Amino acid sequence: MGFRPRRRRRRLRRALLSALVVASVAVPVAGAARPSQVPAPEPAALGPLVASPEALAARYAANRAGIRAAGRAAGRHGDAGRAAALRAMAEPDRRFLLFDGRDGGRSAEVFGDLSRAGRIAVLVPGSDTGLDRYERLRTGARTLLRELDGRSAVVAWLGYETPGTVSPAVLTTGRAEEAAPGLRRFTGELAHARPGARISLLCHSYGAVVCGLAASGLEADALVLYGGPGAGADSAAGLRTRAVVWAGRGGGDWIARVPNVRLELPGATLGLGADPVSREFGARVFDAGGGGHSDYLVPGSRSLANIARIVAGRPPAGEARHA
Repeated sequence: MGFRPRRRRRRLRRALLSALVVASVAVPVAGAARPSQVPAPEPAALGPLVASPEALAARYAANRAGIRAAGRAAGRHGDAGRAAALRAMAEPDRRFLLFDGRDGGRSAEVFGDLSRAGRIAVLVPGSDTGLDRYERLRTGARTLLRELDGRSAVVAWLGYETPGTVSPAVLTTGRAEEAAPGLRRFTGELAHARPGARISLLCHSYGAVVCGLAASGLEADALVLYGGPGAGADSAAGLRTRAVVWAGRGGGDWIARVPNVRLELPGATLGLGADPVSREFGARVFDAGGGGHSDYLVPGSRSLANIARIVAGRPPAGEARHA
């Protein structure tokens, strides 16, 4: 019996190393397909976030001007796809708390009325999300807002360079470590601007790793990890957060087949921590239905309904099982 755990660990190590080899072979092809980084002007200094209607309107206008300037720079650079994406983002009805078109782009878009929101959900996306592949994040935010009441706001936070789904970077916590301070700072600004509001971080896929590494000292009431390959820790207690930690995984999500191990290799640590929905991790597990990896915010889904209930401070419905 004593040999079984060792055999299991060896199998998991082999699986993770195989994934690294596949990613390393595929990365030149994937890198060629990813949008090139294009020049953009330095964003205007906006100062502290103030959530009054007048201050927010001024902030949205300043960021809209910055998006238009970045779009013009992308056009001059010859990146028609980026220029078109930025023109759409600069439409008069779009509202951005932050925008920086440099280094691949960073943004935070608001859905709903932040000036009167008693509940704020911050969406933290996973791999392959960027200014050129932004629509899925935006669609999820809009769908979630429709599931909530009128005193809620949703923020789509694209505050870091996400890894490619097929890349060595997605097997390590490196990008998440770079992103975590910015997410912690942004959430603190929201809490200061809307004191008393209930703040939930909704962390999809690799975004769960970002949230896990940002969790200590985070100004949030709920941390919702869904479709996550790990959270950068061995347990929910290890996140050292005052937020209630929830986790869910759809029955058809391929992420369940990703090995949850950590390997120390020369110059890198592979692996993203324990399985967030496992009993050993210790999160509160919610029923995420039978959907796949990209289906958590699909209209009418059980996962969307339960995530919305958590955002509202209500218990999720249905029976949940640990992995």
